[in-house]
Amino acid sequence: MKTIINSPKAPAPIGPYSQAVLSNGVLYVSGQIPIDQATGQLVSTSIEDETRQVMKNLNYILEAAGASFANVLKCSIFIKDMGQFAQINAVYGEYFPENPPARETVEVSRLPKDVSVEISCIAQL
Repeated sequence: MKTIINSPKAPAPIGPYSQAVLSNGVLYVSGQIPIDQATGQLVSTSIEDETRQVMKNLNYILEAAGASFANVLKCSIFIKDMGQFAQINAVYGEYFPENPPARETVEVSRLPKDVSVEISCIAQL
């Protein structure tokens, strides 16, 4: 059995997928990109601002499921330029000051809407 989780604060899916799916106490959050739902615009002023918006979007979805970053078991980070890893990592680290989740970071050639970073996560409720 699965429950679809959606937050009106996070961007609506841009394809045939859900923001998140809850199954047997595990929350699978789809990859988030730096869209500000309030304006509908991409945040692209800096890689730090992009990453911060992605983390905000993940947080909105986690909150809709009754969770927080403390519940996150694993994250997957997709970036267009590994040269920006340090800046992305610094912002990401602000959200996991203790006991960070497992993670991988992968450089890819292209992301939806040509953004520079996308992050997904899995959380235990």
